[in-house]
Amino acid sequence: MNSAHFSFEDLKVYQKSLDFVDDVYELCKEFPKEETYRLTSQFTRASTSIPLNIAEGAGDTNAQFNRFLQIAMGSIKESVVRITIARRQAYISNHKEMKLKSQLVELSKMLTSLQNYLKK
Repeated sequence: MNSAHFSFEDLKVYQKSLDFVDDVYELCKEFPKEETYRLTSQFTRASTSIPLNIAEGAGDTNAQFNRFLQIAMGSIKESVVRITIARRQAYISNHKEMKLKSQLVELSKMLTSLQNYLKK
């Protein structure tokens, strides 16, 4: 059994953000090759920024953690735009767009709740 473990790994919002990253990577495999250094690269960077910022801020002061959660929130908004672009370019279906956006709404709500908790 692996005993190497960090407390942020227990955060549900962290786990859900990793699920979103998995979905983005899977989705980007279907994008045209010419998008590799454009939309695909930007989309995977924005999605991975969410759990990275949660992890980086966890265990710091509440104010610092809150700052990192704000950055994660910005990455959520970036991801919304990238999803919209992908759908408008017909790389993804309306159904896939709605599924991904609903994941981001959930993550956004979870981050906001965590921020409110940290402010107490």
